[in-house]
Amino acid sequence: MIARPSTAALSLVRLGQGDFVREIWPHDLDPTHHKEAPMSTLIQQVQKGRRPKPRRVLLYGTQGIGKSTFGAMAESPIFVPTEDGLGDIDCESFPLAQSLGQVMASLEALYTSEHPYKTIVIDSLDWLERLIWAEVCSDKSVESIEDVGYAKGYTYAIDKWRQVLGALDALRSDRGMGVILIAHAKIEKFDNPETEPYDRYSPRLHKLASALVQEWCDEVLFATYRVHTRKVDEGFNKAKHQGIGTGERIIRTVERPAHVAKNRIGLPDEFPLDYRVFAALVRGEDPLAAASPAAPRTPTTSAAEAAGSEAQAPEGD
Repeated sequence: MIARPSTAALSLVRLGQGDFVREIWPHDLDPTHHKEAPMSTLIQQVQKGRRPKPRRVLLYGTQGIGKSTFGAMAESPIFVPTEDGLGDIDCESFPLAQSLGQVMASLEALYTSEHPYKTIVIDSLDWLERLIWAEVCSDKSVESIEDVGYAKGYTYAIDKWRQVLGALDALRSDRGMGVILIAHAKIEKFDNPETEPYDRYSPRLHKLASALVQEWCDEVLFATYRVHTRKVDEGFNKAKHQGIGTGERIIRTVERPAHVAKNRIGLPDEFPLDYRVFAALVRGEDPLAAASPAAPRTPTTSAAEAAGSEAQAPEGD
């Protein structure tokens, strides 16, 4: 039997980086020291190919363009409303949430109970943020989140956001539910290090929360109206550009100087504001066929799906 050198005669070996740094003894690197090498187990767990999962979508846009209607057209949707704006949309929803605790209770109910829903829609994120801020104020015994010293209130709020996103991840991973997050749009000044600052549309959230949610989502979609411009001669060698809109609602999927957007599956730069078109594109099907009038409602079709297929469906927020 070969005697192992004393630990006093050996130096620790530092492995990893960042949060995963650890120091181990050199003999622990010996594959014969363990009956089964841990790295072999990890290699056996390597996965190959695409592994589609339900989408995590953030849809933001101007007020009244039809964001909630988009959510109502999703597959078997259930709304978690944080603002009162679903009255004219045929959909199923939890009672209006007036606290972060009520939002989390709704997510817990979807996780622990049997139900027919396949998509969760939070409407809207900017009102959810108000509930998160109210929770932070309660925790810190202050009147306003600005009263938390050194702007740390927004940092504390990020922990609350992570709780919400963690619950949504659990619903997606364990219950197979898709996620649609709805937000209003704001115009912000963007300090591009490569150009002069310019204005662009972004979700109406604090910058820390907005960055976290956008990173978490698979798609960040900007809902807007198609606008054209034309040059109008005003005489005396003066001209101005006039905006012309047809009322056509579209979704933009790729970031441009005018707006924030992203997608991970190669979606077209823009397409009609219609969930059926989005779902067809995700499945790799013909979006034109998906946007055609839906078949008559069957007993298994949800009320929300029927509402989404009607040609004159009300345009919610």
